[in-house]
Amino acid sequence: MSNVVKAMALAVLLNLYLATGALAAPPFLTDDPVPTDYEHWEVYLFTMGDDEGGGYDINGPALELDYGALPDTQLSLSLPMTTVGGDGGPTVYGLGDTEFGIKYRLLHETNGWPQISFYPAVTLPTGDAARGLGNGRMWFQLPLWLEKSWGSWTTYGGGGAALDSAPGRRDYPFGGWLLQRDFGEHLTLGGEMFAQGRDADDDNGFAALNFGGQYNFNGHFSLLFSAGHSVCGDEHTLWYCGLYWTW
Repeated sequence: MSNVVKAMALAVLLNLYLATGALAAPPFLTDDPVPTDYEHWEVYLFTMGDDEGGGYDINGPALELDYGALPDTQLSLSLPMTTVGGDGGPTVYGLGDTEFGIKYRLLHETNGWPQISFYPAVTLPTGDAARGLGNGRMWFQLPLWLEKSWGSWTTYGGGGAALDSAPGRRDYPFGGWLLQRDFGEHLTLGGEMFAQGRDADDDNGFAALNFGGQYNFNGHFSLLFSAGHSVCGDEHTLWYCGLYWTW
């Protein structure tokens, strides 16, 4: 890729930073601290859903684009089409809110220390909140994530705070932890526990168990999948399915 093309792509992502917000580690809700390699790209084409025991929210088709803009620094952009429905209301489909985040690795993993990253993100209200397709205001997530690996096993997790001033919404804490194992070069499987506090005036928060993994067709192309359900708090049935490319 020429330096001109790289500079143009970086400029596009930086402009989106002025207008965009916060991501997890597909296919899970818990994020990892590993940024995209310097001058490399990652693309996820996916759909994910949340059935809340009557109402449902589906993001898909959706696109996540990550770029290693600097050493230990990743820019991330997510653009979803969103479907909401249930609870006796009409099904609505359209552009959802746009997310942009910057993941910065503060500490590399050593024998005695995990790697640690700070991943602030902002979500812009590009979806039509009046139709239930967005939050209605810009909001922020401020998490810290860490990871440690040994052999074929990896564990990561952390959490932080979400700051949301939209009508009917609340600031809330969130966090999760995950354990996964590589089964050869092609298959990785794992499970997580993820929880968050009340994010709305009529919400109770929840904790959920989620299981999934990825199948690597080669070093550049993978299938990702997960599914789970809440174990306390509000009812949530969660799922994710996506394709991943890197170059």
